[in-house]
Formats: sequence, structure tokens, C-alpha cells
Amino acid sequence: MSNLPNVTPGALTAPTAASLNDSSVASHRPRILILYGSLRPQSFSRKLALEAQRLLEHLGAETRLFDPHELPMLDSVPSSHPKVQELREASLWSEGQVWVSPERHGTLTAVFKNQIDWLPLEEGSVRPTQGRTLAVMQVCGGSQSFNVVNSLRVLGRWMRMVAIPNQSSVPKAWQEFDENGRMKPSPYYDRVVDVMEELIKFTLLVRGRSDYLVDRYSERKGAVEAAALAAAAGAVEALNEEESA
Repeated sequence: MSNLPNVTPGALTAPTAASLNDSSVASHRPRILILYGSLRPQSFSRKLALEAQRLLEHLGAETRLFDPHELPMLDSVPSSHPKVQELREASLWSEGQVWVSPERHGTLTAVFKNQIDWLPLEEGSVRPTQGRTLAVMQVCGGSQSFNVVNSLRVLGRWMRMVAIPNQSSVPKAWQEFDENGRMKPSPYYDRVVDVMEELIKFTLLVRGRSDYLVDRYSERKGAVEAAALAAAAGAVEALNEEESA
């Protein structure tokens, strides 16, 4: 617990498959990708992301924190760029994600949005975000706002993710972290703990079921129609070949 000085001993426990009464949950640690939205040396979104990472690892998760430095603007380079591939591979690896952005001009930052824009809705038959759980958080330079978390929820829905109910908005973030970059004890810190606990629980609940949860009638119907068209085209082609023989 020494790495979590603001957590009350005994109050924070890692959810398990047994605690969820489900023996079908896979045994590996939940895999969580963390994205943040600022390149400043004293980035408070990065500090909050690091705090989330500590909590998630204490709760038993395996985490990756993506560094947005050197990620090119969308479409300025091919998707084969190493930084783009790193981001996409991390998203495919993840079972859940944490999105943290500062609020700038009433919405999320371009740095954060650029990361999501590089994640395709579909690549081949694989969707790198669909069915994954999502926790959203924001940091504010002034009074508390929920503009960013609301925008992040819209993005998460568009990316077909399962956004958990809880969220965190940290006002006057420059007051909420100490000189070592650690979040000070406060109700805002307690909310971050709540959000990370909830993310782990929802990730375990969704694990192994995401394909079923995001399966859609309209897409199944489209697949059947596409298969029928392909079969019809194949029959016509075969008939033409037979007539020309």
C-alpha cells in the first residue's frame, strides 16, 4: 500500500472472478490501456493518468500508458508509422481503456482527439475498440466542468465501447497534485479510486462476452445479403465461362 498513500488501508480490494460469482472469467490480469491528452512537461492529464495506472495495477490490472509525443497528425504519414502501429497494437491488446484529457476551449484537446482518430473503426475484420470497457476523466484549469467527459462519452459510443457509469472531473488541477506529481488526498482523489474500481469490475463482467454484446442484427443481415450477392455473382461468372467454352 506504500505506493497508494491516500488510500485507506483495507478499503480497497481487487475484484476477482470469484467475487463476481463467475467461474468462466479468464484468469489473466485485466489489460487496460491509458491515453492522455497533453504534451506539456507539467501535464496534469498525464499526472492523473499515472495516478490511475498506480490504482489499476494495485487492483490487479496489467496496464500500458501510451505516450502521445511523436504521434503524427492524422493522415500526415502512412498508418505504417511506428507510433501509429504502437497505438493500434496497444488498443487491440487492451480489454479496457482509460481516457484522460484536459479541457481546452470547452472541449477535449487536439492531442487527445488525434489519438482516437488514428484508431480505425474497423481494420479488416477486426475492430480495435469495439466491446472494450471505457472510463473517462478530465482535468480542469479552473472550476469544475463536465464538457470533456461528455465529449469523451460521445467518442466512446462512436467507437462502440462500453463506457462505465462513473467518471471523474478534477477542477483546479494545479492545486490537486503535490511537488512529486502525486494526487493529494481529497474527495476528487476518492472519485478517481471509485472510477478505477468500477472499470476493473465492468472489464471482468464484459470479458468473454464483448462479441455477443456488440453483435448487431443489421450487420448480420448485411453479411447474409453480401454473401448472397457474392454467390449470385459467382454463378453468373461460372455461367459466362461455360457459355464461352
